Amino acid sequence: MEQKRYKIVIDTLGSDKGPEAVIEGARLVLEENPNIDVILAGDEELIKSKGLPEDRVTVIHAPTTVTNYDNPVEAFYKKKSEVSVFKALEETANNDDVIGMISSGSTGALLVGTLRYLLDDKRTRPALAAILPNTTGNFTCLVDTGASIDCGPTQLMEFAHLGSDFMRRLYKIESPRVGLLSNGAEPTKGNKLVKETFKLLQEDKSINFIGNVEGDKTLNGLCDVLVCDGFAGNQVLKNTAGAAVNLITEIMKFGKMTGNDMICKQIAGHIMKTWDFESLGAGIMLGARKLILKCRGSSGASAIKNAAKILINVHDNKTVYE
Repeated sequence: MEQKRYKIVIDTLGSDKGPEAVIEGARLVLEENPNIDVILAGDEELIKSKGLPEDRVTVIHAPTTVTNYDNPVEAFYKKKSEVSVFKALEETANNDDVIGMISSGSTGALLVGTLRYLLDDKRTRPALAAILPNTTGNFTCLVDTGASIDCGPTQLMEFAHLGSDFMRRLYKIESPRVGLLSNGAEPTKGNKLVKETFKLLQEDKSINFIGNVEGDKTLNGLCDVLVCDGFAGNQVLKNTAGAAVNLITEIMKFGKMTGNDMICKQIAGHIMKTWDFESLGAGIMLGARKLILKCRGSSGASAIKNAAKILINVHDNKTVYE
C-alpha cells in the first residue's frame, strides 16, 4: 500500500541558532520521512546551497525576518512580501496540499500572520498551547503560552474552549477538566482578571471547570487544560524547562561528588527523556484553520524534525507524542 504523502511549510528564519539549523532540521525531516515534501521560506540562495533534494523541496524567497524588537503589525503592513513567516503563512493558507507549517521565529509575527491568513470560521482569536507531560503519566494543555500577553476574561474563556476541544479530539477525553492558573486554590484568590474569569468559567456549563490551580500544581494532573494569559503561561513554560535543566545539572554534580555517576546518569536520563524540550518544545496554535507549530527560539535541527512529527500526528488525529 502506497504511503500517504504530506506537504508542510517551514519558516527558516527567526531561530536563535540561525537559518542553517532550521534548514538542517528540514534535511532530517526529509531523510527520516520519505512521504513528506517541504516548502521552505527564507533566503533562496542559502537554502539552495545546502543541497536538499530538489524534487521534494520548494523554496519561497523571503530574506527578512521579524525580530523580538520589531513591531509585528508594522512589519506585516510595511514588508510582508519580504518576511519569511508571513510568506510561509500565506502559502499555508492558499495551498490546498499543505497541511501546516512550522516556525521558530517571533510569536507576535506568527499571531499577526495567523490572524490575517488563517482565522477559523468562527473568527476565534488563536491561542498558543503547549502539551506538557504531567505526573500522572498523561498530558496537560497549557494555553496561552505567549501569543496573547494581555487578555480579558472573555478571551480566557475562549482559551478554555479551544483547549477543551483540542484535548477532546486528540486525547479522546469526553469532558476535559479545565483549571485556571492562580496564586491560590480558593475562589477568592487571584488578580482582577483571574477573579472575573473564574466567574465566567463557573457559569459556563459546557466547560468542566474544576477551579483555580496554583503554580506548584500546574503539572500534577489536576486538570487536562490549564488556562492563563500569555504572560503567565510563558513563565510557567520557561520556569518548568529551567527547573528541569537545573535539576539535571545538580544530579550530575552530586554523582561526581559522591562517586555515584552511574545511578545519577540513569536518573538524569529519565528526567531528560520526560522533559526533552527538543521534542516537547513545539507550541500549537489553536483556533487556526490549518496547523501552525511554534518552536522555541533556541530550537535546533532535532526540534524542527520532532515538530514535523507532531504536526503529522495532530493532522491525523493521533495523540501529540506518538
